[in-house]
Amino acid sequence: MPTRSGPLTGIKIVEIAGIGPGPFAAMLLSDLGADVLRIDRAQNVSGGDPASPPLDLLNRGRRSVGVDLKQADVLIEGFRPGVMERLGLGPEACFARNPRLVYGRMTGWGQEGPLAGAAGHDINYISLTGALHTIGRHGAAPVPPLNLVGDFGGGTMFLIMGILAALVERASSGKGQVVDAAMTDGSAALMTIFYGLLAMGFWYDERGVNMLDTGAHFYDVYETKDGKYVSIGSIEPQFYQLLLTHTGLAGEALPAQFDRGQWPALKDKVAAIFRSKTRDEWCAIMENTDVCFAPVLGLREAPAHPHNRARGTFTEVAGVVQPAPAPRFSRTPGAIQRPPAHVGQHTDEALADWGFSAAELARLRERNAIR
Repeated sequence: MPTRSGPLTGIKIVEIAGIGPGPFAAMLLSDLGADVLRIDRAQNVSGGDPASPPLDLLNRGRRSVGVDLKQADVLIEGFRPGVMERLGLGPEACFARNPRLVYGRMTGWGQEGPLAGAAGHDINYISLTGALHTIGRHGAAPVPPLNLVGDFGGGTMFLIMGILAALVERASSGKGQVVDAAMTDGSAALMTIFYGLLAMGFWYDERGVNMLDTGAHFYDVYETKDGKYVSIGSIEPQFYQLLLTHTGLAGEALPAQFDRGQWPALKDKVAAIFRSKTRDEWCAIMENTDVCFAPVLGLREAPAHPHNRARGTFTEVAGVVQPAPAPRFSRTPGAIQRPPAHVGQHTDEALADWGFSAAELARLRERNAIR
């Protein structure tokens, strides 16, 4: 059994198996030291060689128990509203057994509202909050930012924040509570700065014409001579001056940096300059300066970059390269406790650690409640 490390060591979490933001939340909490018990459906237990763990990295760090959901106590669940209540595992039933329980619920639309019972995915949730509308180039369709904004930014991160806040509050009240994390709510919250800029008249409700949405020539990605890309974020005047210096534009009579009407022409000029050298040549010129520059790296390139290697941003577990736990702690560092588990791989071991006797395990097995 691994030695647990992290600020959440001693916290026990039950995760009802799901997809996307729920498992990611459980993964991150495990990385921070929590003992997360993943409850999979008993009928999904299919065996598997522990020496060859699955490659679904969102399932890393915790043990899997194959069990009938009606037998489980819960912490994190990601079903549609009402499903857990129909299983007899809704908040009221769980609080009756454990009033200190923090009950985390992860949905797209939330527990109530006209759309609460409808299916959806990240792309739909961020559409409803204005987030997707803002992402893309001028005159082109919105560009879905993978499923980072709805599922993982607006979903997972707000669920974790809610769970941790509820744990802090419980220390003084002695009571648990429900955390209702909706991806629409979270992705809307992520847009707060842009709603503020819109109200101040500093943001146009149109894609690709603003400073941070590829409208500006000093905040964009540019193709290089070898067909690769670099990113530039030279917003502040001193950083912008360095951009002009390193691109050879410092001596030219140019329009003011924030003259929006000149941004398209300036972007064409800057783009032509970046196409004159390879990505590595631009790295040699601009990396480690205050231009606010970085190469755009692929998934196979990023782990090998010297900065990522020096910080240990990526690690390798069971032969699979993957992001290391974040954030970092000075006294109680997090750690990946184990690779992803096969469904039901740790049923007896984990339940025994959680206090089930051999006789209780035998009775559960006779009832086909565990496998």
